[in-house]
Amino acid sequence: MEGECVVENREWYLAAYSTEGVPTSDHLKLRTVRISLASHSIPDGHVAVETLFLSVDPYIRTMLTGTLDGLYITQFQLNQVITAFAVGRVITSKDSNNNNKFVEGDFVLIPSAPVAEYSIVPDSQILRKIDAASGISLPEYLGSLGVPGFAAWVAIEVLGDPIPGSNVFISAASGAVGISAGQLAKLRGCRVIGSTGSDHKVELIKEEFGYDDGFNYNKESDFDAALTKYFPNGIDVYLDNVGGKMLEAVLNHVNKYARIPLCGMISQYNKVWTEREGVRNLLNMIGKEVRMEGFMLESYWHRFGDFAKDMEGHIKQGKLKSKNKINLGIESFLDSLISLFTSSNVGKVIVQVKA
Repeated sequence: MEGECVVENREWYLAAYSTEGVPTSDHLKLRTVRISLASHSIPDGHVAVETLFLSVDPYIRTMLTGTLDGLYITQFQLNQVITAFAVGRVITSKDSNNNNKFVEGDFVLIPSAPVAEYSIVPDSQILRKIDAASGISLPEYLGSLGVPGFAAWVAIEVLGDPIPGSNVFISAASGAVGISAGQLAKLRGCRVIGSTGSDHKVELIKEEFGYDDGFNYNKESDFDAALTKYFPNGIDVYLDNVGGKMLEAVLNHVNKYARIPLCGMISQYNKVWTEREGVRNLLNMIGKEVRMEGFMLESYWHRFGDFAKDMEGHIKQGKLKSKNKINLGIESFLDSLISLFTSSNVGKVIVQVKA
């Protein structure tokens, strides 16, 4: 780029809060603005980035309501560009201290990148450089090496910490978090069962991702009976991604000292809090001394280096697989987000910004 380096930049912004249900084009809109990427236009300590891939994650839904409501995640502001995990390429940077932390052509991982084709971000917000020669594809840094992989790693390796032979149950097992979590638990020598929304997904987690078994929650309408069948010896670790009735049923089947990392509650995200399903049997946690713990990834950024080292090793050794659904064009972002809340979604959803 030459001259003023002014580009036409498409970006997604919040036009109206979505308090319940699935967000629509009434809430998220795409607009075009002009942005200068020239060095003299960039504040000191900032980097101009071309966005290559955007991560589409369920937590984004919780930032569109205009209320803190349970997760206490800072909300997107009206008329402002929304943000997401992204992989980008550095166009230029400005650093008066001449540290040269980032140079043109660097591939970088940004946890809160504007959902836009181009952006200017503080270099302090860049999580890490990506080694283009590692042999790992760039989209993988938003999947097993991104938000879902990190969530799975924290849940299994840090909070769940199962010993060999443990019985591990994972809900939303065919989603991006569940796919990585199940494989991490298997690498620890556990018996791993998952719940999914279709027979096809049950076969997928067993045949492609090493789950010992699984069940279709749309067929097994009696969750208590299903867990009796699949966990005759009880549950030692439950990674909860859905909340609601499944969490309640699990509490009837936990073993003493069981651990329940709470990663998400996707079955409840599109409801106002008064319509969400309650859990009536928390008394089980006392007698069985169960540890149920919610977690947010921002509290574990100091462990990201450990996570990346572990996961990159597993991937290079062929011990961990992933499944990515890549949608083309930044205009596909809203439909990609909506797809997370349908039974059609499998694995990690990623937007390749330039089709």
